[in-house]
Amino acid sequence: MSIPLSNFSHLFPEVIFEAAEILGGRCTGRFLALNAMENRVYDITMEEGDNRIIKFYRPGRWTRPIIEAEHLFLKKSFAAEIPVVCPLELNGETLFEKNGIFFTIFPKRPGRLEPELNDEQLERLGRYLARLHNVGEELKTLPRKTLTPQTYGRDSVKGLIEMNQLPPGNLGFIYQQLVAEICDRSEPFFEGIETCLIHGDCHAGNVLWRGNEPYFIDFDDMLYGPPVQDFWMLIGGDDEYAIKNRDKLIDAYLEIREFDERTLKLIEPLRGLRLIYFSAWIGQRWEDGAFKLAFPHFGTEKYWQEQLEHLSFQLERIKVLEK
Repeated sequence: MSIPLSNFSHLFPEVIFEAAEILGGRCTGRFLALNAMENRVYDITMEEGDNRIIKFYRPGRWTRPIIEAEHLFLKKSFAAEIPVVCPLELNGETLFEKNGIFFTIFPKRPGRLEPELNDEQLERLGRYLARLHNVGEELKTLPRKTLTPQTYGRDSVKGLIEMNQLPPGNLGFIYQQLVAEICDRSEPFFEGIETCLIHGDCHAGNVLWRGNEPYFIDFDDMLYGPPVQDFWMLIGGDDEYAIKNRDKLIDAYLEIREFDERTLKLIEPLRGLRLIYFSAWIGQRWEDGAFKLAFPHFGTEKYWQEQLEHLSFQLERIKVLEK
């Protein structure tokens, strides 16, 4: 069943301004919609001279305890001097509700994206990741899912079937068979692997820079998983240059926290699971016009043919790991 989206249609400017003023102060009327697909995020200019970032969470995706778990992780990380942006508080609360939509407010922290990281930046990121995972190690029972072949693979396909998103006929059948084999072959690599609370979506677009200092943003997809998930997403590629950068990241990480090198074999299974999860993520939100604009070819025969090619490639790489 698709996530209800109708509440986002009620986010008129006056609703956004009223929500931003909950902490006091007045909006000037100037605001900017930021690049965010899952949620609605706005940069609000206040008459007092500061800017606030207000984030409206997608209706139906998270419960209050699940979002509050994200805020707790941010608070604990900030207290451990890890560069994250904590939500602002009112009477000890960081999560509010307006017209049935949860929202939170952050101070504005300007930063830039870095298309390519130098050695010093990689070392800083490695040490901060180690400290972030140390905090995640302490938070063992928060209401967040665990990254497994079941949750990212089989459950994703189940969702696509329930929403009638898979293509009919042979194409959909082959897709299901591929996913099942990827999940079955990936499962042994997860056995005996320790997990902790991780960022979960730690790609380069979720790390902003001020000078040579990074800070992590967008903890929406934080979950329990192997720390290597944050490594491969940060580095992205798998060529010689990418592996060299990954090794620098790990070397810096090891200065603070142990790293299980066996989990490097998880990277290819994790890539495959990410592909499956991403299709389900789009499918669940397909009635949102922003998704139709961003992924116009989703659901077409070409889209699913491409997915079959990508997943077949990942399956072959997983088979190599078994030898």
